[in-house]
Amino acid sequence: MAANMKAVKLRIKSVQSTMQITKAMELVASSKLRRAKERSDNCRPYFKELFGTLKGIAEGNTDFQSVYSSVPAQEKVCYVVIAGDRGLAGGYNSNLFKCVDAETVGRDFEVLPIGKKSLDYFKRHKAEILTENFAEVASIGVGDCFEIANILCKEFKNQTFGSIKLVYTEFVSMLSQQPHCIPVLPISDLDDDGQDEPVRDLILYEPDSIEVFDAIVPEYVAGVIYGAVCDSIASEQAARRTAMESATSNAEEMINTLNLHYNRARQASITQEITEIVGGAEGV
Repeated sequence: MAANMKAVKLRIKSVQSTMQITKAMELVASSKLRRAKERSDNCRPYFKELFGTLKGIAEGNTDFQSVYSSVPAQEKVCYVVIAGDRGLAGGYNSNLFKCVDAETVGRDFEVLPIGKKSLDYFKRHKAEILTENFAEVASIGVGDCFEIANILCKEFKNQTFGSIKLVYTEFVSMLSQQPHCIPVLPISDLDDDGQDEPVRDLILYEPDSIEVFDAIVPEYVAGVIYGAVCDSIASEQAARRTAMESATSNAEEMINTLNLHYNRARQASITQEITEIVGGAEGV
């Protein structure tokens, strides 16, 4: 009985230590989530302005033709997959990879992984990797996104692949994060807004509209990637916060159950000792 009580006591201390760790991780994730959410909200106006500029150029030129908006001759797809650097975030990474697997079935593709989990996953599955230079999503900044965009646009112009898609986790709310796959290049629907009337070109571009358009597209791609990185980081921290909150709650329930078992064992031990004392006194 004493050995059983000692084992329960050690188990309680172990769960209490684990609960302290999960509570600390929950608080850290909440702090990081607030900063990541602010960064995600701040970068969206930049992306919208770039997209509006591209749309304006395409609408204002009836004979518009760009390598970035033409129908792809190459069927190969490049996926930019943004995952996390660490685990303990519930189903954040696994849900993202399920989305990737569903998208890549039966397709010829290569991957530009962002995040340690993404790189490890595609290495393990022997996928064709464009570059491994962006394996830590937490350290990705605006400059890195421009570098990624330049690499993608260069390979796209060289027809290494015919289209680029971005797979990331969209931050919907504190309790909901949804993996998404969105097309990035080619930009084929900018001038299709349902207008039948011709649009007059009231802006003069120097040297010409196509060169301006082609110069803006890498910045547009960089903006899309940076926004997706910010959304993914916010989603990861929200998923980790939810997972750690659940783990802390489960630890509290386990401690309560173990305390109940310990008290019952202690009560049984005391009752046994009293019974032995009474039995010994009657024997005397």
